[in-house]
Amino acid sequence: MRISAYAVKNYQFTLIMVLMVIALGVTTVMNMPRSEDPDLKAPNFPVIVIYPGTSPKDMEELVVKPLEKRIYGLDDIKRIRSTISDGLAVLTVEYKYSSNVDDKYQELVRETNAARSYLPQDIYKIDVQQADPSNVNILQIGLVSDNASRDKLKQAAEDLQDNLEKIKQLKNVEIVGLPSRIIRVDLQLERMAQLHIPLTYAANALQSEIANIPGGSVNQGNKSFNIKTNGNYQNIEEIKNTVVYTSNGKNIFLKDVANVYFDYTPETDITRLNGHRCVFVVAAQKTGENITQVQKAYLPVIEQFKQTLPSNIDLQLQFDQADNVNRRLGGLGEDFLIAIGLVLLTLLPLGTRASLVVMISIPLSLAIGIVLIHVLGYSLNQLSIVGLVVALGLLVDDSIVVVENIERWLREGHSRLEATLKATTQIGTAVIGCTATLIIAFMPLMFLPEASGDFIRSLPIAVISAVLASMVVSLTVVPFLASKMLKAHAHTEGNLFMRGLQKVIHGSYSKLLDKALHRPWVTIGVALVIFVASLKLMGVVGASLFPASEKPQFLIDISAPQQSSLYYTDSIAKQIEKELKQMPEVKYFATNVGKGNPRIYYNVFTQNERTDFAELFVQLDPETRTDKKLAIIEKLRKKWTPYPGAKVEVKDFEQGEPIISPVEVRLQGDNLDTLRMLAGQVEAMLIRTPGTLYTNNPVRNLKTDIRVQINKDKAQALGVPTVNIGRTVRMAIAGLNVGTFTNPDSDGDDYAIVLTTPHPSYPDLTIFDNLYVNNATGQSVPLTQLATLRLETSPLRINHHNKNRIVSVNSFVQKGYLNDRVIQSVIQQMDKMKLPAGYTYQMGGEIESRNQSFGGFGSIIMVTLFLFIAVLILEFKTFKSTLIVLSVIPLGIVGAVLALLITGNSMSFVATIGIVALAGIEVKNTILLVDFTNQLRREGMGLMEAIEQAGEIRFLPIILTTLTAIGGLLPIALSSNPLISPLAIVMIGGLISSTLLSRIVTPVVYKLMPPAIEPEKKEDEVL
Repeated sequence: MRISAYAVKNYQFTLIMVLMVIALGVTTVMNMPRSEDPDLKAPNFPVIVIYPGTSPKDMEELVVKPLEKRIYGLDDIKRIRSTISDGLAVLTVEYKYSSNVDDKYQELVRETNAARSYLPQDIYKIDVQQADPSNVNILQIGLVSDNASRDKLKQAAEDLQDNLEKIKQLKNVEIVGLPSRIIRVDLQLERMAQLHIPLTYAANALQSEIANIPGGSVNQGNKSFNIKTNGNYQNIEEIKNTVVYTSNGKNIFLKDVANVYFDYTPETDITRLNGHRCVFVVAAQKTGENITQVQKAYLPVIEQFKQTLPSNIDLQLQFDQADNVNRRLGGLGEDFLIAIGLVLLTLLPLGTRASLVVMISIPLSLAIGIVLIHVLGYSLNQLSIVGLVVALGLLVDDSIVVVENIERWLREGHSRLEATLKATTQIGTAVIGCTATLIIAFMPLMFLPEASGDFIRSLPIAVISAVLASMVVSLTVVPFLASKMLKAHAHTEGNLFMRGLQKVIHGSYSKLLDKALHRPWVTIGVALVIFVASLKLMGVVGASLFPASEKPQFLIDISAPQQSSLYYTDSIAKQIEKELKQMPEVKYFATNVGKGNPRIYYNVFTQNERTDFAELFVQLDPETRTDKKLAIIEKLRKKWTPYPGAKVEVKDFEQGEPIISPVEVRLQGDNLDTLRMLAGQVEAMLIRTPGTLYTNNPVRNLKTDIRVQINKDKAQALGVPTVNIGRTVRMAIAGLNVGTFTNPDSDGDDYAIVLTTPHPSYPDLTIFDNLYVNNATGQSVPLTQLATLRLETSPLRINHHNKNRIVSVNSFVQKGYLNDRVIQSVIQQMDKMKLPAGYTYQMGGEIESRNQSFGGFGSIIMVTLFLFIAVLILEFKTFKSTLIVLSVIPLGIVGAVLALLITGNSMSFVATIGIVALAGIEVKNTILLVDFTNQLRREGMGLMEAIEQAGEIRFLPIILTTLTAIGGLLPIALSSNPLISPLAIVMIGGLISSTLLSRIVTPVVYKLMPPAIEPEKKEDEVL
């Protein structure tokens, strides 16, 4: 080929290019962005509405329905999922994935702000957030102290926050587990009633003093001055001296009717690290940064800050995502070294010099591939690393084929230059065709839709980049090196290893091939039986989507009985902590009572505040293998199911799109009571279904509320507006936020000024005993004269899906059961269940995620198949040759299915990728055989002789490329990483079966349907 001849003849230029590629590859690896996961930009936006003290039904009517109606009318809306609970509504708005994230975010913010005018005016907060995967925290630091004051912990946390915020690569540095400072104003209602001071006077007086109204500007001489009419409070004494009422010429100050003091908000979450009281400081990494370089920036800052802490506060860097990334890269380096060693063993038949030429192609191809990955805008993350690992077994294929062909020409007595050019010309077209088919095999993964496509895309990009680079290297650098380094062997049949391998080929393969060619239909029949049997085994193997994460960490979710207090839930969490302390494998456990752990994994979001919920983030020793972690999880599940006084769920982190659980039945209808009845039936069915675990029915129990029943006739008679009663109750229990005090003595810290009544942090029913409500004239009326208290039930939460009421009953799957089988069993039972008119069900969980991930994938596969055929037609110019090549694909599936069955893996998404890669490798090897057979026939050789000679001559490079691929994949297959080990297992099993079977079957198929080849006259090679 011309490019090969150019590289050989201009070797000085080629050498400089090689050195440049190595230098560029090294600098790119050092500086390109690194992260745990690929960057995703899904147009998903949680709209969070906080309206304290509001029941789920009231939230639904007053807030959620008006918002859903407005938002649902926007363009490109895919779906809206709403979760409504006490005082909180979360509307997750999902646009079509192709939508522009920034434009849709601005649109949603505008529409939400416009909706404020017809929503309740006293809503505390409406916040539109972006569900950005880059907001995953890469750091979780614990400031631990059992005896430091809240003020000391707060100061230490804020100082650390300030230091981390100065690191430009970090963002969203936040403090978790520390109540906010407030100025609490406890009104003495009896005193105010005696003085006939309405509650509104105190609130209005504080708000008017805080208000900062600009007075405009004036000109004096040549200057302009802004006018400030009033200012904020300067200290707490000024707040105490606020005039709230004037009677008979006498001012009544706030301190006369209230106690004013610094305080903290009631604890809504409790945080501990390894059982010790602590505050967490978390931080995320900005998009496009190299996490290894970022770690070098923040570790010295953290270490230096640790030295400044008082003796009773300790700093523990409990979670550092950079360690995971660096460990994975280190593991990849180990895999490379092992693979290189195995590849060297497989290359022994070629000789030392030939092996060295082939080995050089690995770092060169990787260097070019990594540069291409970076140029295309992808980072070095867990998926691109998996892609490079997959490519590792394929990188040397082209080089082996080229070098082996050059060696063969050398053994026939040609000079180094002549052998190099003739061999490369002979094999060049086949190498290009092989690479094209391999690239096309991975193309469907590049065009997967939705978030799963974005998540997986860096994997095929890495493979394609590396394989494309290996083709360029094999046609340029390898011929150049071969022309300088290879030499004729002393023995015409090669070295000792080559002679031994040739002897095996002639002694066994040739005889077996000869027998198969004489009984072609028997051979085809046996192959068909083996293939059909493997398809039957597919049902035994089963299917799944994404595997669990390999990281040595998991979550423990604790659900105390409904409406349990924070401190009861905390008591359960402490019992779990005691048991974790006894486990030597556990390095850290971060406890969060009342709220979920800060977000540390890309598809797990922080649970909202609930007094009956706690979550423990458990980290094992970093060297813990995945199988050991799974054994620990299974042990804890058996130990804590059931758990006295609570529900304890041990959950592993999963790969792929976020789903509530693998099994999810979504019931839809209008009536909450009917939905609750149906949910109970579905829950009972799921519990009976073999293989289910942690079945959850969110509407199993109703919530008990206390209703303030207002006697409206009496209230009207006494001139008391209903709104005054509600405002007074809210002020007494939750407190009214009347403004913000900025303390100039503490670096401008902001303190909310909360107007309330004297009561403990968590008030009880005695708070209603001395409440007074003002009538229209300002007189105080005891609340007991206007209202009574009664218990009533209400739903714990209400869920909507696209404006319809739904209930989601879900379940996890036990170890040893396949997700797909459990799901299919549930579907069969749901189809038999009779639902009332107007009520339907649909499957969520893994079924929904699978449909979204592979929606439109059939069209992509179809296009890919036609491209596959087109490339083969372009290369061979006949349909028969193309069919012969494609006939090899089923033979690889045989070994792939058997490998999955033996190792206990299912046909997961990752295993499917392995099948795709396997098809490319199989076709690549078969192209070499068919192309060479056609060449021999063009040279005038007979059909049978050409088939047998091509089979023997091409068997060597094919067996070598197969062994090198297996050698490169073996360390991955033996690893305990569930993300990549099934992929390697499938490829190794398929390569073994296809190599053994296709070397017999392909020649037989060729004999049964030989392509029409016209013998041609020999022409001099054009160099």
